[in-house]
Amino acid sequence: MAVLAGNSGMPPWARRLARHRGLIVPLSFVAMVAVIVVPLPPALMDILLALNITLAALILLTTIYIKEPLEFSVFPALLLATTLFRLTLNIATTRLILSADASSAEQAAGVAGHVVQAFGNFVAGNSVVVGVILFVILIIVQFVVITKGATRIGEVAARFTLDAMPGKQMAIDADLNAGMINESEARRRRDRLSQEADFFGAMDGAGKFVRGDAIAGIIITLINIAGGFAIGVAQKGWSAGETAEVFTRLTIGDGLSSQMPALLISIASGLLVTRSSGGGSLGEELTGQVASKPAAMVITAGLLTILAFTPLPAVPLLGAAGALLSIAWLMTRETRSREHTRQQLASEEASKVKAEPPPVESLLKVDTMELEVGYGLVPLVDTTQGGDLLERISAIRRQVAVEMGLVMPPVRIRDNMTLEANAYRVKIRGAAIA
Repeated sequence: MAVLAGNSGMPPWARRLARHRGLIVPLSFVAMVAVIVVPLPPALMDILLALNITLAALILLTTIYIKEPLEFSVFPALLLATTLFRLTLNIATTRLILSADASSAEQAAGVAGHVVQAFGNFVAGNSVVVGVILFVILIIVQFVVITKGATRIGEVAARFTLDAMPGKQMAIDADLNAGMINESEARRRRDRLSQEADFFGAMDGAGKFVRGDAIAGIIITLINIAGGFAIGVAQKGWSAGETAEVFTRLTIGDGLSSQMPALLISIASGLLVTRSSGGGSLGEELTGQVASKPAAMVITAGLLTILAFTPLPAVPLLGAAGALLSIAWLMTRETRSREHTRQQLASEEASKVKAEPPPVESLLKVDTMELEVGYGLVPLVDTTQGGDLLERISAIRRQVAVEMGLVMPPVRIRDNMTLEANAYRVKIRGAAIA
């Protein structure tokens, strides 16, 4: 905060905002209460609905670009805040729709703001029935597919994270006792493990808010249609057909303006709980892993080519097949180029090793500590066969250095065919001691 506030290149209002940014969230919640109580003009409602869409898109894109879930650890609290914000806007738009001060049904079409009106007209078009069907499909997709799936994934992730905590704690303690990590690194890993458990536990509970938001959206939609029809016919004296069309369009626009951001945030929630701790963003990992198998692309292109000879449209199928073949060819060429470069570098390194023979002094050098093993113990040293003796010796050297302040000299390990299969010999400066 001090860095932001002290930046002379920022305008004064930006410096003040950065200095008091901790007040943004409390003031936002107070504003939500005000929106529920105080009737808002349609122009201000348009701004708030646009802000709702902006926040949802920003959250989704942020989720896509993070590399691991803990980079967005504030997501459960943000999910709750955005859910309350959407419900607040639903209440405010419902007040505007049902308390429309219009002399005719045509004038009532714009009482909830241009955003709601534009959503309703764009989706419904010339048919209100089509708009209702599309809105119901959107609700089903969000409630049955995305929200339910994200909630289930959050439950499973939270349970698995809690079940794995004892094993991870024991692994951290074992690494600390073996000297592979120090106390500060062990503390950092424990804190991270605790943060993961808290995060997935919070995501398990936050998923219920998204599910409840979808149910509330359905109920509010039914209330708007029924209440608007009753008010228009009974109080305003409008015709039933005009009343049903106007209030249905307004309800569709209100529902879409709130459910579209809810859909984006539900997708972000599902993406976040399904992400694993990787080395790149979702786009990098997805394109890298899917495009890493050119053979699969070639087979898929062949399948699309076969389907092109059926009554299906041939142009899009052949176009997709050509695109897949092009990508597979480019990936194959890049892989071969990378492999050729790697082999060339390996041959250059090998030639350097052959061109530079070891000095004569190294042949006469006596190792301070040496371990000779029989041929039966070679797998303990060979890392390709699962041997970890070198790592264990390194861990012992680090532990002795930390606990006793003594730096042990390096231990050279070599095989000795004169020893028995499972025998070994320890030497210090060439003298066998064990």
